[in-house]
Amino acid sequence: MAARRRLLLLIRVLCLAAAWSCAGPVLAEQPPAPRPDEEPVIEPDVAQSHARLAKIDTEDFELGAFAGLLSIEDFGTNAVYGARAAYHVTELLFLEGTYGYSKAGDTLYETLTPGVRLLSSQDREYTYYDIALGINVLPGESYFGSGWAFTNALYLTGGIGGTSFAGDDYFTTSFGVGYRLLFNDWLALHVDARDHIFKRDLFGENKTTNNLEFSGGLTVFF
Repeated sequence: MAARRRLLLLIRVLCLAAAWSCAGPVLAEQPPAPRPDEEPVIEPDVAQSHARLAKIDTEDFELGAFAGLLSIEDFGTNAVYGARAAYHVTELLFLEGTYGYSKAGDTLYETLTPGVRLLSSQDREYTYYDIALGINVLPGESYFGSGWAFTNALYLTGGIGGTSFAGDDYFTTSFGVGYRLLFNDWLALHVDARDHIFKRDLFGENKTTNNLEFSGGLTVFF
């Protein structure tokens, strides 16, 4: 009796195995491929934007005027004013020409000795010109509050030129540092400090003089 039950159980297991193998594994139902003539379910509504190209200024020339103080060695500190012109070769390099005028004051000896005049009024006129190479070493921006930003640059200059003073002309070298602040694309503020160096033998002694200049001015780009 037990053997008969075991035989029947074995037959049932074999039948179930055979039925499963014939049916095969059930595959997940795949969504039907879209037909070419069917429209997409969601159509994006994106408006095409039209970009505006920025107007890039190409002004390389700069022209302006300046005024300040000039310390003429042995003749005190006096007012100076003049003009400058520059050509910007690249964003970092520029060539600059300057012309300045001042009038020397009294020497210490003249101040201590009333009535003594070592130079005539005409000989006290001090004029100079120079051509310099400049380099922008720290270009960047200056911020005023939360809504104002201005392009600026700290620059160094070095050049050569000439000085007319006390009835004579002197070969001059100049070195300086300046700060440029652009209010917009055509107007800029300059603040400069320069040293005009030349040799003179005005009082019977050939000496190298340092004539320090501090000035500020405005320039326009065109």
